Amino acid sequence: MKGSTTASLALTNRLRRLRGSEALRAMVRETRLSPDMLVLPLFVCPGEGIRREVPSMPGVFNLSVDEAVREARDAQAEGVRSVLLFGLPDHKDAIGSSAYDTDAPVQAAVRALKRDVPGTVVITDVCLCEYTDHGHCGILDGHDIVNDATVDQLVRAAVSHAHAGADIVAPSDMMDGRVGAIRAALDDAGHHGVVIMSYAAKYCSAFYGPFRDAAGSAPKFGDRRSHQMDPANAEEALREVEQDLAEGADIVMVKPAVAYLDIIRRVKDTFGYPTAAYHVSGEYAMLKAAARNGWLDESRAMMETLLSIRRAGADIIITYYAREAARALA
Repeated sequence: MKGSTTASLALTNRLRRLRGSEALRAMVRETRLSPDMLVLPLFVCPGEGIRREVPSMPGVFNLSVDEAVREARDAQAEGVRSVLLFGLPDHKDAIGSSAYDTDAPVQAAVRALKRDVPGTVVITDVCLCEYTDHGHCGILDGHDIVNDATVDQLVRAAVSHAHAGADIVAPSDMMDGRVGAIRAALDDAGHHGVVIMSYAAKYCSAFYGPFRDAAGSAPKFGDRRSHQMDPANAEEALREVEQDLAEGADIVMVKPAVAYLDIIRRVKDTFGYPTAAYHVSGEYAMLKAAARNGWLDESRAMMETLLSIRRAGADIIITYYAREAARALA
C-alpha cells in the first residue's frame, strides 16, 4: 500500500486534471463544431404547400418550393446558412432533360431562396439520376453509361443552376472530366464566381438507400459500380481528388463520411483544400432507427458522429441533422 501511495504521489502528469469540469473540458477542447460549417440537404418537388415525410428518413421531407424556402429560413435563424438542393421533377426521360429545365424545382427553388432568404449559400447537386427514367447517372448505350455525352448534359444542368443564381454547383455523378467541362462552361457564360464543390471521392456505398427513397433515384437495373468508387480503394481517392482540383474544383468532397473517415483525413492532409464530407442518408437513418428503439441517446450519438467527421478533417459537413445539431450547439 505504501509503495502505491508513493507511486501515485510521484505521478505528475495527471491527464484527468483537465476533465474535471465542463468549463475546463471546453477550454482545452481540440475539435469544435459550429452551425456555419453544416449544410442542410433539401429535396424539392413540384407543387405548393407540400411537406411529405420520407418514410426511411424520419424528419426529412419532400418539399415544394415555398416549403423549402420556409425550411431554409428557419435553418438560417438557427445558424445553418447553407443548403444543398436535390430535385424531384415532373418529367423524366432517357437523357435527363429536366435537369436543365429553367422551371424545374431546383431552378425555381434557387431563385426563391436567393430572393426570400438572403445570406443563404445555395448549393445545387448536379447529376442526372433524379431526372432519368432509368435512374442511372447518365446517358445509356445499352446498360453502359456513356461518359462524354453525359458530361454534356451535366454542363447544361450546372449552367442552368448558375443562371438561376446558385452560389455553388456540386457535380455528384463521378464521370471523368466533368469538373473541367463545367468550369469552362461556367466561365464562358460569365459565371466566374460560381464555386464548384466536386463529389471527388464518391464511393459505391450501401448507405445511399434512404436517399434514393427520398429522391426517387433508384436505378431500374444494375448498380453504379462502373463510375462510383470501389470501397476498398484509398489511393484511388487521392487520384480522383487530384484530378478534380487540376480541373478547377474549389471544394472537394468525400462521400459517405462515417465509413470513410480515413479518406477524409488523407484528402485533407494531402491537398489542404476545403474538404466537405457527406453524412449520408443511411448513416442518418441508422441513428434515427436506433434512437426510436431506445438503443442509444440520439443527441449524444449525433454530436459524437459529427465531431468524428470534423476531427477527421472535414471543413464542411453535409448532414440531415444540420438543424438539430445547430440547436444542440446553441
